[in-house]
Amino acid sequence: MTSFNILRNNLEELSLSKMLEVLPNVMDNSAKNNIPLTDSLLELTNAEIEFRAERAKKINIMTSHFPYIKTFKDFDFSYQPSIKREQIADLMTLRFIETKTNIVFVGTSGVGKTHLATAIGIEAASQRISTYFINFAKLMEKFKQAAKENRVEQVVKHYLKYTVLIIDEIGYLPVDKAAAYGFFQLIAARYEFRPTILTTNQAFSKWGDVFGDAVIANAIIDRLVHHCEIIKIAGRSYRVKDRKIFEDEPESTTQISSY
Repeated sequence: MTSFNILRNNLEELSLSKMLEVLPNVMDNSAKNNIPLTDSLLELTNAEIEFRAERAKKINIMTSHFPYIKTFKDFDFSYQPSIKREQIADLMTLRFIETKTNIVFVGTSGVGKTHLATAIGIEAASQRISTYFINFAKLMEKFKQAAKENRVEQVVKHYLKYTVLIIDEIGYLPVDKAAAYGFFQLIAARYEFRPTILTTNQAFSKWGDVFGDAVIANAIIDRLVHHCEIIKIAGRSYRVKDRKIFEDEPESTTQISSY
């Protein structure tokens, strides 16, 4: 067996699949251009490192449970022109993670809340930051069941472990009181520890109705907005973007505030 074949076997044994793939080209290029051995080895190892980083990125995105893959570049700011692109771009830098600042997108159905929350989450996951996306109704079911089984603390600890937690669609369905209390415990645990991104179709003044308890709702809001970027979107639904039923309506307006 030649040394080349032994080298290939060694790379395979060590699971250095990308180095194994590019080895022939690197060797040919080295021979033709008299490239030093160290430079060839650098090219091989760089290829393996880049490959593993890209694979880890894809795995991280997959395990974050996003509903779809949509990014900042995919968002049509021309359709919602009053959303300040540079402010969303600033969130995409992920500085909010360092400052432990929450983000809340408020608006009616279809205006892009979930898209923007997902885009920020995908950016975090792409940088191998622990991220998780969950629908609010699904999370409430988990807390409801956990309350019956006396496991609420366990559920809180599970979702506390994620650096970035995205909770989507607060306000579409009423919440069981036991689940509401579990949600409060989660928000309280993440408060000033790790940032949470939420989307909601209800103004904060309506959260007492959502959670069925004004006291719990106020306690949740108090902790959410203390360090928070609140992005209020009042605009047309993307789901009717290509239809003409809104032709005569005024352009949407967006307000962005920071607490």
